[in-house]
Amino acid sequence: MKANVLTRYRAMAYVTAVWLLVFTAAIVAKYAFHVGDTMLISQIHGVLFIIYVIFAFDLGSKAKWPFGKLLWVLAAGCIPFASFFVEPKITRETRRHITDAASPVKAEA
Repeated sequence: MKANVLTRYRAMAYVTAVWLLVFTAAIVAKYAFHVGDTMLISQIHGVLFIIYVIFAFDLGSKAKWPFGKLLWVLAAGCIPFASFFVEPKITRETRRHITDAASPVKAEA
């Protein structure tokens, strides 16, 4: 597995998590204080979440995760603040599987 697979997942995990928090704040403002509209924010988060799901599936298939772990990672993208805790754990676990094609290969003597 190449490092860019993990990098794409990490970037989308954080971006999606931030937009989920923005969306949650907009929902609270709309229904608690009758201020604002959530249509644009919800659409942006929806598109970002779809990209997150694609990248999580890509990482999970290359890291050979069991289906339960993949569901756990996907659920983290739906729960505010969860991605901020799940992403570092997944990164630590996945880094050992990374073999970068650019890494030098030992020459036999």
